[in-house]
Amino acid sequence: MKLFPLLIAGVLFTSHATAIAANERPNIVFIMADDQAPWALRASGYPHAHTPNLDRVAREGMRFTNAFTPTPVCSPSRASVMTSRYGSELGITDWIHPKEDKGVGLDERYATWPRILKDAGYQTALIGKWHLGDTTEQHPTKRGYGFFTGLIGGGTSPLNPSYEKDGKTEKRDGFVVELFAQEAIKWLEARQGSSPFALSVHFREPHAAYLPVPEEDWAKLKDVELTIPNPDYPGLDSERALKMTREYLASVAALDRNIGRILDTLDSLKLSQNTLLVLTSDHGYNMGHHGVYHKGNGHWLLKKEALPPATPNIPAGQRPNMFDTSLHVPMIVRWPGVIAPGSVNEHTISHLDWLPTFAAIANGKIPADAAVRGRNIEPLLRYKQTDWDESFYAEYSTKHQSHTHMRALRTPHWKLICDFLNEGRDELFNLAADPGETKNLIAEQSEEAKKVRSQLAAQILEKMESLKDPSLNLAREAAQKRFGVVSGHLK
Repeated sequence: MKLFPLLIAGVLFTSHATAIAANERPNIVFIMADDQAPWALRASGYPHAHTPNLDRVAREGMRFTNAFTPTPVCSPSRASVMTSRYGSELGITDWIHPKEDKGVGLDERYATWPRILKDAGYQTALIGKWHLGDTTEQHPTKRGYGFFTGLIGGGTSPLNPSYEKDGKTEKRDGFVVELFAQEAIKWLEARQGSSPFALSVHFREPHAAYLPVPEEDWAKLKDVELTIPNPDYPGLDSERALKMTREYLASVAALDRNIGRILDTLDSLKLSQNTLLVLTSDHGYNMGHHGVYHKGNGHWLLKKEALPPATPNIPAGQRPNMFDTSLHVPMIVRWPGVIAPGSVNEHTISHLDWLPTFAAIANGKIPADAAVRGRNIEPLLRYKQTDWDESFYAEYSTKHQSHTHMRALRTPHWKLICDFLNEGRDELFNLAADPGETKNLIAEQSEEAKKVRSQLAAQILEKMESLKDPSLNLAREAAQKRFGVVSGHLK
């Protein structure tokens, strides 16, 4: 198992604590940021991030360095968190647009982990962003949450937001990041009974618009001499990138401070010791990486003269992508008495894994007819030796700013990205030699590159077939033409 630096200590630690923890179901607090990149943490090595509370949890728990989202944009990522299924299975392939996607949302026939835990006797609540359908039938309280206050849709302003509370959507005074933290604190303080609870807190931050933020958070970044994450990308608009990075990091600082308020509440209520805490984000984020800002539906951050021309399905200025910087998510898990402080885990996990993991930890029953695509990661949290497939499959069919059908297969060594709708956009990266994905080898004619392309393309088709992907016929035709692959096999 890839655990550093405390493997031996962790095994000894958990062998003593497992007997205690095994008989007591923990509370669960699942905190998800919006657009929080894993690089924008001090714990990850980026010196300009002001994240003392996130770093504290990393010191007290386990940080996963290879955690991913199945789709690098909001709504399908959140759907995968809830259901352990891919967005293409759920009919949610891109972010849900309030004007264009009327009726699109998470259908009641799909199992969700909040419902599984509620049925297992947990008190369940969601504070913050939903973005999985805005009809009455798609409300979070119809998907397993016993309590909800927050955003039904995708966005609101950082200051004086409108959100639902006590069944009414009204404008509220204050910064949304502080309001959501306060709502979570109120729920923790007011809950009654001895049954365990599962609280989801889905923050808006650090989503654009990054500003305004509370003055105390802006003060942490306004005069700091920053270096942007990827300053040498050809044609990068460095001045704009620097400005945006500063604003983004200020929003991260506001998020971190308010997560700290929740941590302090757990401590003051004496809940921390029996609470499994998860800190993550819906997807990654680019800030000049690859010349792009935003996530999978990225925008070029280049000077005007360096912008690539538009193509029929991709307007000028757009850069839909499946770079690791978009797919990679921060993932920190704290479980006192089970996880040894300061652990780092390099195994590949994803948002698909939370439903089976929470169900196992809570002794919840997954419906027999539920298709579960993820894996229970409890053995990793308990330092148990286990066979673990390190490959990862991802998908993204953009339909708003651009039109694509991107699918990707990633191993520790290689990564193939195919856009089956747009020829000429396939990408192959040797991650072992080029972890930053700077050199596209899709046209490389070495025998190794040709073999890897065909093998990974076959695995992508095989996965699409197993998921009954709506884009399968298009993908088969394109894969045969580009890679000599038919129906998950080499021609």
